[in-house]
Amino acid sequence: MSGVKDYKNELAAANREQLEYHVKEILRLIGEDVDREGLLDTPARVVRMYEEIFSGYSVDPRDVLGVTFDENHEELVIIKDIVYYSQCEHHMAPFYGKVHMGYIPSGKIAGLSKFARLVDAVTKKLQVQERITSELADILDEVLKPHGVMVVVEGEHLCMCSRGVKKYGSRTCTSAVRGMFRTDAALRSEFLSLIKE
Repeated sequence: MSGVKDYKNELAAANREQLEYHVKEILRLIGEDVDREGLLDTPARVVRMYEEIFSGYSVDPRDVLGVTFDENHEELVIIKDIVYYSQCEHHMAPFYGKVHMGYIPSGKIAGLSKFARLVDAVTKKLQVQERITSELADILDEVLKPHGVMVVVEGEHLCMCSRGVKKYGSRTCTSAVRGMFRTDAALRSEFLSLIKE
């Protein structure tokens, strides 16, 4: 087992070296003096940041919900205001916001902290908000097998604020519905009213 771990550590070290080299090259190509004091450790810092903000690539989000519990509760459960940070796959610029998830259990529930971990697993990679929303709904539907799922994601995209149209403060909202939420307008309305409270 330690041989596998050693190999993974060597692979990670090799990837780190290559990434640092390429970050240094980007700095050079945009016109920076890569040997000036303020930039000497920048490639290593950027790589450490990448390991954190792109940690979703090393996780199977379906495994994150972990152990489920048998519970005879078939009413709406909402986990709201889960803050996320992601990176736009079009410009590699940050976007961030809140996720709200609701589901109607069909005999299985998950621990509440698992929902926050699921959001991290899905958002900590190059993404688009629409895909985040659908992936979260699909994973909840697949793993928990509830009667219904609804996910709403709010986001502020720096690729829209700091470049291009430069519309600071504009937000994007996306939603995905599965099961009962597709056909039950009252249920959708209940969910939407509760996440606004």
